Amino acid sequence: MKPWIKRTLIGVFGASILLGGLSACGHRQHSWHANMSAEESTQFRGRLVDRVSGKLDLTEDQKKRLTALADKLHEQRTALAGPGKDPRAEVQALVAGDKFDKARAQVLVTEKTAAIQGKSPEVIAALADFYDSLNPAQQQKVREFMQRRGRWMHRG
Repeated sequence: MKPWIKRTLIGVFGASILLGGLSACGHRQHSWHANMSAEESTQFRGRLVDRVSGKLDLTEDQKKRLTALADKLHEQRTALAGPGKDPRAEVQALVAGDKFDKARAQVLVTEKTAAIQGKSPEVIAALADFYDSLNPAQQQKVREFMQRRGRWMHRG
């Protein structure tokens, strides 16, 4: 691959992550989840697992696999955010001066990419383990849920 194509792809990828971070930080609807304590987060995941279990009529083994998946997703989210870091403040620091801090932005992109790459195999394995444990009718419900773009959990 030509060097200019590599640089362009890396730049586009970095800009996408940066814009995604800005969008995530600016989105207020779910900001309450970011401020949860560890106990509240565990309770929330438990309620979510119970709700999905009810929709899919999961067995105890399937419910354990779903809980493991939820835990792995939480671990990845925590790794992506970074321990004790405020993502909004990190992004704001990039534009705090009179010039955009390109070096810090690149470090931020590298950190986030490493976090995703480090935890993704575990998340994929947990997701595959859960999905493969479902019977065909349950798998069909999951596919239908995805077709409706996640409207299971909404009221109404």
